[in-house]
Amino acid sequence: MGKALEFTEENFQREVLDSQVPVLVDFWAPWCGPCRMIGPTIEELSAENAGTFKVGKVNVDDNQGLAATYNVASIPTILIFNGGRLVQQIMGAQPKARLQQALDEAKTA
Repeated sequence: MGKALEFTEENFQREVLDSQVPVLVDFWAPWCGPCRMIGPTIEELSAENAGTFKVGKVNVDDNQGLAATYNVASIPTILIFNGGRLVQQIMGAQPKARLQQALDEAKTA
């Protein structure tokens, strides 16, 4: 089973911006109720899309610079990157189908 990756300020360039496949990034925090609610969904997407997409999380408490760089004002915020470019931003907890649709759309972005 796939496991969502942990993206940090140290590995974001390599893991997300330089990725050869689209990447879903979940900006979250442990104290955020809606973030914890979608956590299992993020893990499922990671498992189901292994090899096609990268799926990971950024803890905004530990990586405030990344949150500021991408203007993450509320969490959860989902950013989808393709080819090093931000191609989609989704605010708030979303159903799994919506997040999968966003990943599928990123392939052509």
